[in-house]
Amino acid sequence: MPLCMAPKGETAVVKKVGGNPEVRQHLEKLGFVPGSEVTVMNESNGSLIVNVMESRIAIGKDMAMKIMV
Repeated sequence: MPLCMAPKGETAVVKKVGGNPEVRQHLEKLGFVPGSEVTVMNESNGSLIVNVMESRIAIGKDMAMKIMV
């Protein structure tokens, strides 16, 4: 399922990162690599606040749709 559908507060493991090569590379630099753990902390106004690699990152739902957990 895409990251934007993951339950708030639960840890999920990234299975696959989609999108064009530039988008994949950008997300991988942020820490969204297969096998990494992510936790959705909050969701508001079309954005997600997630914990990944011990950092909090805000991403839009369009980007979160490309991250499969």
